[in-house]
Amino acid sequence: MNKVITNFNELDLNGSYTYADYLLWQFSERLELIKGKIFAMTPAPSRNHQQVSLKLTREIDAIFINHLCELYVAPFDVRLINHKKSTADNQIFTVVQPDLCVVCDLTKLDEKGCLGAPNLIVEILSKGNSKKDLSIKFDLYEENGVQEYWIVNPDDKSVFIYVLKDGKYIGSRPYTVDFEIQSPTFPELKFGVDKIFEV
Repeated sequence: MNKVITNFNELDLNGSYTYADYLLWQFSERLELIKGKIFAMTPAPSRNHQQVSLKLTREIDAIFINHLCELYVAPFDVRLINHKKSTADNQIFTVVQPDLCVVCDLTKLDEKGCLGAPNLIVEILSKGNSKKDLSIKFDLYEENGVQEYWIVNPDDKSVFIYVLKDGKYIGSRPYTVDFEIQSPTFPELKFGVDKIFEV
């Protein structure tokens, strides 16, 4: 039986863990598990990151408030199972906390969060997480079938949208403050980029 961990330093950062282990971690540090490996979250997001997150939440929520799909904001656990048949906690090796996600298949939702791929994930880059979001999570979301992935860069005031086609992400041109974003998956989701960035 797995044991309760109350101190982050008790974890073996080179070890491999499951969601069952993750559920027993009782410390203040926030972590994500990607294919069994621990990825520590950066310190609390910057003020700018929080402002962009809030503005994005307002824009996206305005569309989904009366919709069958539901919007969730971090911290919210998304357990990715990569088409595996077993959904037992000790067989799940990936748990992420996207900045925002939209889930349309409500059977994927339970009291622990989301089990399976959301339809839309939005990640906002920070100084400490850009490699993870641009590379590791890009591949992870692609292979797990996340329909649409947005990467938001507050420094450049830009948004990149990737849509899954035949198992691979196809990217659009970068959206900057002079343009309007429109989701390919949810055409009703559209707004000016300047609404989420201070200009």
